[in-house]
Amino acid sequence: QVHLVESGGALVQPGDSLRLSCAASGSTMCFSVMAWYRQAPGKEREVVASITKEGGTLYTPSVEGRFTISRDDAIMTLYLQMNNLKPEDSAVYYCNADSAAVRAMCEMEWGQGTQVTVGS
Repeated sequence: QVHLVESGGALVQPGDSLRLSCAASGSTMCFSVMAWYRQAPGKEREVVASITKEGGTLYTPSVEGRFTISRDDAIMTLYLQMNNLKPEDSAVYYCNADSAAVRAMCEMEWGQGTQVTVGS
């Protein structure tokens, strides 16, 4: 089983930056392809970015060039550097495995998330 704890969310102004962290504990084998997700009120959870163990990354188009996902496998921590934040980035941010099959096999339940609010 893998336990996930997100942190770093805050209320910021448009154009500001934030760095989110996700601390994982448990099986290192399950800390494989990881992703950041977000869910805004009234909307479905969406994938924001993902990263492989080799460092390969993918981003949803709306954050490409502004967000950077990274990881430190030595401490099983996932990061999301968010620059030039926009009001539409406001959401609860979660981390988890990119694959639903891995989430099920490793019992990777969703954490409490961290709230990012970009307001004017």
